[in-house]
Amino acid sequence: MTAQARPALPLSDALRASQPLALLAERLRESKRRFDCIAPVLPDALAVHAQPGPVDEHGWTLLAANAAVAAKLRQLVPLLAARMDESGFTTLPIRVKVSVSAFEHVRAPRTMQGELPS
Repeated sequence: MTAQARPALPLSDALRASQPLALLAERLRESKRRFDCIAPVLPDALAVHAQPGPVDEHGWTLLAANAAVAAKLRQLVPLLAARMDESGFTTLPIRVKVSVSAFEHVRAPRTMQGELPS
């Protein structure tokens, strides 16, 4: 007797079929909606170094590429919270965390010691 492989389940169907995965997908969408709400008030140079992070019952996390970006985002938290309140989002604390690995695609190119990038 040979076991037959079941056809692969499309990701969208798997997300709908599993309550934990459906909750995760909804939290991801909520985090993106929150980031899309605040993005217009972020300076362009800062926005490319920030990404939406997890949202849960305890708050929403903004991910920063480095400590300097995190410090600036923390200064902007009152403005960002006001923007979300005006847009009708449920009030949640905003956390800012450094996550270098989330920003591999925006790292500056490496140069030889003493050489300036052109």
